[in-house]
Amino acid sequence: MQYIYTFEEGNKDMRRLLGGKGANLAQMTNLDLPVPSGFTISTEACNAFYKNHNQLNNETLAQIKKALDQLSQNVGKSFNSLSQPLLVSVRSGAAISMPGMMDTILNIGLNDQTVVALAKITANERFAYDSYRRLLAMYGNVVEGISEATFDTVIEDMKHQNHYQSDLDLTTNDLKQIVSEFKKVYINKLHREFPQNPTEQLLAAINSVFESWNNHRAKVYRRENNIPSDLGTAVNVQMMVFGNAGKDSGTGVAFTRDPATGEKHLFGEYLLNAQGEDVVAGIRTPQPISTLEDAMPHLYAQFEAIAAKLEFYYRDMQDLEFTIENGKLYMLQARDGKRTPTAAVKIAVDMVYEDLISKQEALMRIKPESVQAILYPEFDEKDLANHDFVASGLPASPGAATGQIYFTAETAKAAHDEKQQTVILVRQDTSPEDIEGMVVSEGIVTSRGGMTSHAAVVARGMGTPAIVGVNELQVDYQKRSATISGHQLHEGDWLSVNGTQGHIYIGQIKTADTVVNENLSTLLGWAKQESHLGVYANADTPADFSQALRFGADGIGLTRTEHMFFKPERLLEMRRLIIAENAEARQLPLKRLLKMQQGDFYELYKLSAGRSVTIRLLDPPLHEFLPHDEKEIRKVAKQLDVTPTYLKQRVDSLKELNPMLGHRGDRLAVTFPDIYQMQVDAIIGAALQLLDENVIIEPHIMIPLTALKSEMSWVKDLVVNRIEQLLANKNVCLEYTVGTMMEMPRACLTADKIAEVSDFFSFGTNDLTQLTFGYSRDDVGSFMPEYIKQGILPADPFQTVDVDGVGQLMRMAVEKGRSIKPQLPIGVCGEIGGDPKSIEFFEQIDVSYVSCSPFRVPLARLAAAQASLRNNRVVSQTVSVKSVN
Repeated sequence: MQYIYTFEEGNKDMRRLLGGKGANLAQMTNLDLPVPSGFTISTEACNAFYKNHNQLNNETLAQIKKALDQLSQNVGKSFNSLSQPLLVSVRSGAAISMPGMMDTILNIGLNDQTVVALAKITANERFAYDSYRRLLAMYGNVVEGISEATFDTVIEDMKHQNHYQSDLDLTTNDLKQIVSEFKKVYINKLHREFPQNPTEQLLAAINSVFESWNNHRAKVYRRENNIPSDLGTAVNVQMMVFGNAGKDSGTGVAFTRDPATGEKHLFGEYLLNAQGEDVVAGIRTPQPISTLEDAMPHLYAQFEAIAAKLEFYYRDMQDLEFTIENGKLYMLQARDGKRTPTAAVKIAVDMVYEDLISKQEALMRIKPESVQAILYPEFDEKDLANHDFVASGLPASPGAATGQIYFTAETAKAAHDEKQQTVILVRQDTSPEDIEGMVVSEGIVTSRGGMTSHAAVVARGMGTPAIVGVNELQVDYQKRSATISGHQLHEGDWLSVNGTQGHIYIGQIKTADTVVNENLSTLLGWAKQESHLGVYANADTPADFSQALRFGADGIGLTRTEHMFFKPERLLEMRRLIIAENAEARQLPLKRLLKMQQGDFYELYKLSAGRSVTIRLLDPPLHEFLPHDEKEIRKVAKQLDVTPTYLKQRVDSLKELNPMLGHRGDRLAVTFPDIYQMQVDAIIGAALQLLDENVIIEPHIMIPLTALKSEMSWVKDLVVNRIEQLLANKNVCLEYTVGTMMEMPRACLTADKIAEVSDFFSFGTNDLTQLTFGYSRDDVGSFMPEYIKQGILPADPFQTVDVDGVGQLMRMAVEKGRSIKPQLPIGVCGEIGGDPKSIEFFEQIDVSYVSCSPFRVPLARLAAAQASLRNNRVVSQTVSVKSVN
């Protein structure tokens, strides 16, 4: 089996085999771009490595030797040569980019002899020993597990003793002494010397990079980004080029567009006389890429042309790594760049207008979950006016966040998980080891680093507000405190950050509602054109509906009328209604509630401007509205002008052993028909009120909890008879529909019968899941995390539809219902209606629409379009196969 491919043998379409980095290095080589020679050890070799008990097998070893010999021949350099020593880098490269999660080692091939040779060849002794100390530190950390801090302490002590401000102040003699101290670290920590054999260095480095595929931070990153764990990583072995060779050398990272905003211009940073790790680690403050045009205009023009060529070739924004060695440019990496959700949408929309991609491609490039992050919170302007920012840094990732500060990933995670606190992670800088703390943080602040530092790149990818390079910030990890512009802060103190502007505020600041920007609005417009599924909102108030309409909702798929009863004055009347012992006693509270409900429905209908509004009649058990403890019973009794004893007796008489399976939904209509009649009066009354204003409304009334055709028929007759009576009294005609929530397994099994008497179906996935699994949706938290961790369930079925169980009941209900009424409208109004994975399934079973919370409408809209595009692709492929056959 071929485990190794030279860069000349690969191409961009071999990502699964060569990893993203290897495939793109190969493609850049084949595009005749200046790429240092090298070869890629494939992901298949990685999987073979793990099968061979974390050891390279003989076939891989033989191919490495052959590839190394070929590389030596191509570049005219070889390991251990004292005239032309070969030095290489060893870098990971997974098929799906995992920036910073796995390991890299530079300058392999240096030892006590070749460092002298390198100094002589380059006439730059300082550069040679600077490269050697880097190898010793990186190899010691990655291969031998010696902490970075051990090596950093040696350097910091040297700088402190000599009053140096920067690593660049270190002299050649300083670096020689550091090399000597680093070698002593090996003796003290490992009781053996640093290996002088370059081949031994190389093989150990390859081993370590393969092993880093399963390090803790890589596992966490894969889990957070849904990356399969069986892909493995490739390893790229590449001839070194040196950005630390002098003042006409350097290294940098650049994006072909701004990864924070999506603006079309080169965005990035570089450092002169440095190696690549210096930029991403934030050790030194880099220069903006634009200043390279002044420093090296010819080289900048070359880089600009290469960047444009690569973006045009890949048809996407590119993340580029480059090195300049003695005035010559080398390209070390090209990959699709990480970007904020806001930037992702702008880039996708712009590229459609630039004729680089189609509208369909643009839609498929945006993760639905990231759309919510585009609706970044902003600080409330009034509250913000009461605060002055105390410091500023680089605006690495936009959005506003307020939280309690923690200084380590461990304490941040504990505060989030155990104390349910909103967390702001504050660090000198971040490293891949901090990933768990970064994931749980609402905002990230670092004192070091630039716009392409680890903290900046990871925060943008997660859509987390972040500010980096805050010079006024000093963090004392020992004392668990920080100083910002003279202000002392301790663990748990409140901090507010504006990642859009880079400002930091002490204390809490309120955030304001968000809006859909022009690019997102354009994208969602394209999504609506491509989607078969309608996207409606679950909205109970005019404020909810207004927000949903701003986000592009097609209407309301679910108004939960019980939510309208929880305002204080309404709750009192609802309680008066419930404790009434007969229909006569219910008349006064029903009359008062009717007026309130009609006003509610009028406002919703008026906002709808002709859009569909579906109103569900009262669903929950009545006990939810009643007081339970003695203190509240005494208070409510006084309000209702009854004795506490009487109220307690009524409360006790209404108690049920399992109220979620008891007297609720349409069962209330059978026993208390006047409650449903009041709600129907309010719905039709609001519609007729608008009809008088020349606004035509078609009410959609939904009956909850139906299990039987006879049950649905009885309640529908109650509703329809009331409506016809109201219309006859007004001598008007009004179109309306009466449908049911499909939330009982029996209803799904007999959907063909229920369809005979129902105008539409709408799946209530919460109750359907609850009753199918026998889980209480309010109590699953006690065991669901363990079920998912152990792989018993792939996901929480209340968050993502259980395709094999609940999904099959839904599929059956759709097929049976449509067998009776082929055009039967069928929706999903549970919160699963806003879950992208579930939406893909709903597209497959031909649901008509989904309904979700207002803030999930944009997400659902995009997910619906993607599901439609994927389904059409499958259909078209099937048709093509049939036509060929």
